[in-house]
Amino acid sequence: MSDNQHTEHSITVDAPARSVYDLVADVTRWPAFFAPTVHARVLEHRDGRERIQLWAYANGEVRTWTSRRELDPDRLRVDFRQEVSTPPVAAMGGQWRMEPLDEGRTRLVLTHDYRAVDDDPAGAEWIARAVDRNSESELAGVKRIAEEHARLDELLLTFEDEVEIAGAAPDVFDFLNRADEWPERLPHVDRLELREDVPGIQHMVMDTRTADGSVHTTTSVRVCFSPTGIVYKQTQVPKLMTAHTGEWRLDEGTDGVRLTSRHTVLLKPSAIDGVLGAEATIADARSYVRTALGRNSLATMGLAKRYAEALTRG
Repeated sequence: MSDNQHTEHSITVDAPARSVYDLVADVTRWPAFFAPTVHARVLEHRDGRERIQLWAYANGEVRTWTSRRELDPDRLRVDFRQEVSTPPVAAMGGQWRMEPLDEGRTRLVLTHDYRAVDDDPAGAEWIARAVDRNSESELAGVKRIAEEHARLDELLLTFEDEVEIAGAAPDVFDFLNRADEWPERLPHVDRLELREDVPGIQHMVMDTRTADGSVHTTTSVRVCFSPTGIVYKQTQVPKLMTAHTGEWRLDEGTDGVRLTSRHTVLLKPSAIDGVLGAEATIADARSYVRTALGRNSLATMGLAKRYAEALTRG
């Protein structure tokens, strides 16, 4: 067995070190902040230690793994070690480290150590490319968000809509999972291409018609957890957004299912004038996005309700 390979990437961020640390420490917001991250779950959290599962792009493929992290806000560092890796990765770990340069500037350092399965050179080269690409993207993401930290609460929008369904969770899930049938089922979907090379990982290209009749194209990746829900991330977003992630969550009760649609959007301030006009504000953009996404989600949930309840009635 050979020694692990080691890498280091860094970037200077015009933001206080503690603000940078807070962004890195909260893994649940990574999908909105980091381009490679599709979904993140905290499986355990206790006394500054946590166990997480990530789904993320690596060299164009969506992979998943579980890691253990140690959070140290006093020393401004987060150590991580993969607990279950995905080939060609045999082992991987590393550290996020925030080095204050002055009160308003930080050197952010991201290190990795890794080893390929069977020390395969091709596997090691694949890992090296993925680490380089993702590290540079993640550091740039932290820099972009941290330097907007003063108005991050304005730019980040999260909201939910829900509907009660007198039907079975598997039927509701089937309606949502079979997105390839949405152009026939949903009036606001003009076209949808779906592929699922790996079970439970779906890639979508969708043309959606808005209230004013215009059509915009989005691309998304979805992670499906039958029959409890689907999470997704748009990889090509509408002009007003920097990022958009979402979730369809199914909660079973004694009388049926509660279907919840959750959206998280990071707005793009530079696009507001071009989309909504020169007088439009961030508040206007928040309202516009909330209305547009909510309208489509409620339409989808209404049709899922009708579909599942019809099957229940037989």
